[in-house]
Amino acid sequence: MLRDRYDRKVTYLRVSVTERCNFRCRYCMAEKPFSWVPKENLLSYEELFSFIKIGIDNGIQKIRLTGGEPTTRENLDELIGMIHTYAPNVDIGLTTNGFLLPAQAEKLKCAGLRRVNISLDSLNRETLDYITQKDVLEQILTGIDAASDAGLSIKLNSVILRGINDHEIVPLFEYAKEIGAQIRYIEYMENSHAHETLQGLRSDEIIEVLGKSYPFIPIDRDESGPANLYETPDGYRFGTIEPHRHDFCATCDRLRLTAEGDLIGCLYFEGAKSIKEAIREGNIAKATQILEDVVFNKPEKNLWGIENIEISSRAFYRTGG
Repeated sequence: MLRDRYDRKVTYLRVSVTERCNFRCRYCMAEKPFSWVPKENLLSYEELFSFIKIGIDNGIQKIRLTGGEPTTRENLDELIGMIHTYAPNVDIGLTTNGFLLPAQAEKLKCAGLRRVNISLDSLNRETLDYITQKDVLEQILTGIDAASDAGLSIKLNSVILRGINDHEIVPLFEYAKEIGAQIRYIEYMENSHAHETLQGLRSDEIIEVLGKSYPFIPIDRDESGPANLYETPDGYRFGTIEPHRHDFCATCDRLRLTAEGDLIGCLYFEGAKSIKEAIREGNIAKATQILEDVVFNKPEKNLWGIENIEISSRAFYRTGG
């Protein structure tokens, strides 16, 4: 079992399979040119799987595939199949913008995928076009339907931005509730790669807006997840994710691996160690030692928690957010 020096168990590995994305969301990579990382710089699926196996053998119980946009990397079902065949009980999830799910949802589910988190920041075509800098609403909604038809568990992630989509807090809630998906409102995470004029709403503002339309109560957090949870009288649950909250890091159980092999202990620290050389050498002992070192040295709090940093320089499209 992996434990850091603050006695937190680490059981969750987020794997970014690509930094490539087919959107240019204003809060993530608004001005990044469409460019490709040379293939030789990326870990192959076999190399990613070699490290994932080490993680599973040392107590990782949950894998989430991220990007960039992970569905832009060809044959993603092959990696999912490798993981599922090796460890059928490991929970495999996917964070996606949903655009390519219509053609992929069924084969990803058959390979072993259990759940998807789909980004949906607006139900208005023009608003979503503005946020993503692409006309995507109809395709995303079709992707959500495809995921549902395939039998995947669905959560919707919505970043609420002041003056852009803050009037859609209730409509997004109602849509998610109608289709049986849990919505999580994610506080905008200030970063140097985002459009500089953006301002997000804090969760208490979002909760206040929802409370004017629907009754709900806070319920106990699931310690395996980052969301604060709420429940309506009819049993529908939704959440908020608040990286600025003072206790956000207290139960952090995750590591992040980039497509180029950097293993990251905290999303809001720049420190990382590369496992690429060890994996390509087939040096399992060395890769395992790197894993243990990164886990042990996970910081107690992110930079917002200890240095009052307002803007992160981390490229979330490389680390999966």
